[in-house]
Amino acid sequence: MTKPLSGIRIIELAGIGPAPYAGQLLADMGAEVIVVHRPGFVMPSIDGRGKASIVVDLRKDEGADIVRTLCKTADVLIEGLRPGVAERLGVGPNDCQGVNPKLIYGRMTGWGQTGPWAKTAGHDINYISITGALEAMGEKDSAPFPPLNLVGDYGGGSMFLVTGILAALLQAERTGKGDIVDAAIIDGTSSMMGIVYTLHALGQWREDRQSNLLDGAMPYYRCYETSDRKYMAVGCIEPQFFSIMLDVLEIDAEDFGAQNNPKLWQEQRQKLSALFATKTRDTWAAHFDGKDACVTPVLTYLEAPQHPQNAARGGLKEHQGRIHPGVAPQFGSSKNVPNHDIAIPGADTRKLLTEAGLDVAVIEKLIADKTVIARD
Repeated sequence: MTKPLSGIRIIELAGIGPAPYAGQLLADMGAEVIVVHRPGFVMPSIDGRGKASIVVDLRKDEGADIVRTLCKTADVLIEGLRPGVAERLGVGPNDCQGVNPKLIYGRMTGWGQTGPWAKTAGHDINYISITGALEAMGEKDSAPFPPLNLVGDYGGGSMFLVTGILAALLQAERTGKGDIVDAAIIDGTSSMMGIVYTLHALGQWREDRQSNLLDGAMPYYRCYETSDRKYMAVGCIEPQFFSIMLDVLEIDAEDFGAQNNPKLWQEQRQKLSALFATKTRDTWAAHFDGKDACVTPVLTYLEAPQHPQNAARGGLKEHQGRIHPGVAPQFGSSKNVPNHDIAIPGADTRKLLTEAGLDVAVIEKLIADKTVIARD
């Protein structure tokens, strides 16, 4: 069974974070992804799984020639460099689409290709700080708390880059012409903030942190500490789920009070905090298992693979000392097992250059000149 993107060839200029993760997602879906590594140490990373590798020194003119040659048979190129760097190296959109007009050129940055901060340094925390997302996270009387780099780099970045690439591939099939995908983390994160702007327009969201439906203010949508200093996640927004939670906890609904009476929320939080603190997390998890209460244990990333639901989905499995996430999304028409082999820099250099039509003598000269590095 072939995967959905089988037959699609992608060139990925090596980087860290959202661009290589986008490449991993595309590789998981069956695309052939060739990473162009720079000379030097490269830390093996899960986002390198299922990919081939060629090491090229792009500081040399011959290096840029090699990338452009690879682009002739590629469908997509992905890069996560600062604006202007790819152009300076001779592998910008005009350079690569000049040899392949149907090529999709995917660009991943924090600030985007335009604007006064386009060439300014930044990281996930900086990007989400100007979108309103970071300010909304954390406890009321504390500093905003960064949500790992999941919201910006991977949510606002990788996912929107992949979406743009897939849309551009469909367009290229219809028109025969490629496109440039300008995926900026600030744009993607702002897009995901639509629910907040919707609730604000309805008068149901405030700027004050931890004062709203989904930010931990409500007694029925937050985490509670258990007796073993672990946590249970409570998310029973709908009244029928709220009622089931009270039943499992053996709380009298009339005594507890109405679910959506703000005057009762502090007292309700205190009651729930005291009750959850009487048992261990796993004891509570067993009580709620299979109940439509929307109450679940908060697991560590090392505990997550053993959870029955994750195990049933094949979502997290160990391979050669690393825990690998499964393929997401899953497809009914193809196997959902990823290629766990992580690209070794330069392992495919000779093979890829030979496939590109270079003579053996030319390849050996490129290796001797250290324009490319081959690890056989």
